[in-house]
Amino acid sequence: MNRLRIRFKRGEEIKYISHLDLIRVWHRAFWRAGVDLAYSEGFNPHPRMSLAAPLALGVTGLGELMDVYTVQPISGYALACMLASQLPAGLEIEQVVSVPPESPTLQSQIRFAEYKVQVAAADVSVVQQGIDNLLASESLPWEHRRDDCVKTYDLRPLVDGLHLIAFKEGVATLGMKLRCDSSGAGRPEQVVRALGLNAPLSMQRTRLLL
Repeated sequence: MNRLRIRFKRGEEIKYISHLDLIRVWHRAFWRAGVDLAYSEGFNPHPRMSLAAPLALGVTGLGELMDVYTVQPISGYALACMLASQLPAGLEIEQVVSVPPESPTLQSQIRFAEYKVQVAAADVSVVQQGIDNLLASESLPWEHRRDDCVKTYDLRPLVDGLHLIAFKEGVATLGMKLRCDSSGAGRPEQVVRALGLNAPLSMQRTRLLL
């Protein structure tokens, strides 16, 4: 069995499709390209392909990762060439490399995610002061509401890095390094809210760190 790791971009054109829909898009692309994917065993077999960390709706990605298993050996270059013409606008392969089949799952190796976030702000000094205050805090109690469920936790340990990249014409560009592992996952929009700013104008995940 052959295991390959695909690094790809998710652009503006498909930033609002769900995680499951993205899996279906990839599955169709493999099928149209004639790539023979390996399947899981059991009563409901499914193609062995897994994304490193689901990307929230509305967020683009520059360095998304996915592992796939193929029945027959195939090189990363050959797979990239076969898939190139089958992918929709907004989905672009950056690199494909071989991975030992017995190595840990991709999801278990993810530790951090880096983001670039743009947000409207009237005063750069207020933004910088908010960043300084958040980084200086020892804890940041937080509530996350979803439907009728409320989850409380400490947001501060999920923020490993936060800095101001640029400020121009009332728009602040922030860089974030957020935890993304079994202990929890930081969300860039929550960090923006913790800074006292309005909802982000754009969010882009620039890299996943193993």
